[in-house]
Amino acid sequence: MKKIIYIVLIIFLLLFSIYSKSNNLLPSNSLRFRIIANSNNSLDQKTKQLIKNDLENNLFKLLEKSTSPEETKKIIKNNEDVIKKTIEAYNVPYTINFGSNYFPEKKYKGITYKEGNYDSLVISLGEGEGNNWWCVMYPPLCLLDSKSEESEEVEYKSFFAEIINKLTS
Repeated sequence: MKKIIYIVLIIFLLLFSIYSKSNNLLPSNSLRFRIIANSNNSLDQKTKQLIKNDLENNLFKLLEKSTSPEETKKIIKNNEDVIKKTIEAYNVPYTINFGSNYFPEKKYKGITYKEGNYDSLVISLGEGEGNNWWCVMYPPLCLLDSKSEESEEVEYKSFFAEIINKLTS
């Protein structure tokens, strides 16, 4: 009887594993945000970080009550001047692309997000050849992270692994 239980549990674990790998944690209508530094030298990276911090604070105030990607897009479009003024305070050349943009594979809190074209706000500083920072504006993953006092790692538990541990202990 125990062999049958183990076999059934292993089958469930395999099916769960396959499903969880194919399941994207972000909805298809998510809206990403990316800032690309001019280069990887320390001044350009520091400038990117400062602009990122200011934009996060400004965008959080604007988007904290947004309830849909459409509303988020409208707020961004209506407040493009806020974004531009924030960047221009640093006296760096920049371009803004708000629409469909290519993102390479990304990792966020231990989760890998596939490469592809996504609705997004992409800001390139100068030549845009340095390392970038990215997050998700809708749902507001990065904007909520910027306001959280604590930086907690995501902890994943497997219901099936817990059952197996109980059966084998």
